[in-house]
Amino acid sequence: MTEERAQGTRRGPGRPRQAHVTRAVLDAVVELVAESGMGALTMDAVAARAGVSKPAMYRRWPTKQDLVIAAAESRIGPLAVPDMGDFRTELRAVLTARMEAYRRPGVDRLLAGVIGSAAEAGAETGAYRDYTSRVMSETRHLLERGVARGDVRPDVDVADAATLVAAALVFRMVGEQRMPDASLVESVVDMVGRAVSTQP
Repeated sequence: MTEERAQGTRRGPGRPRQAHVTRAVLDAVVELVAESGMGALTMDAVAARAGVSKPAMYRRWPTKQDLVIAAAESRIGPLAVPDMGDFRTELRAVLTARMEAYRRPGVDRLLAGVIGSAAEAGAETGAYRDYTSRVMSETRHLLERGVARGDVRPDVDVADAATLVAAALVFRMVGEQRMPDASLVESVVDMVGRAVSTQP
């Protein structure tokens, strides 16, 4: 057996276990929030539900905010949309993917919890900012690609436009307590598309 294969054999067993712990903990967070809300979310409760030790959790997520953000990103993480040749089509793909993620059980409460935890005293605002930046990165990319392609106006403020896109579905779900649907997706595509497009 070569040294490379031997090393691979030695390292292998740890990886599935680490992935299992991560998956079990993040699933436990979502389940607890879905069942009982953020008030039920403690490190003790998550450890018990996931069947892992608290030290194992703290090594990965030093704070409850880190844990909540990681759980949210496991459900609502970055995505990639290929070049479809049209900004509106690409925007519809992003919004549809987000809508489907938001409609999964527990995600509405979880996302509300992420937003709420960012406003708590002592919260690390940079962690929340970094998370939202990752989640919104594909919308910014679509806008920049649209500018380069010529179907998005070059004077559009990409950061502001990306915020408008993200806010519509999130506020419908968290602020209005209604699930975003295909009708809202089409409205946002139409309104944002008309606002930023080089075409009438």
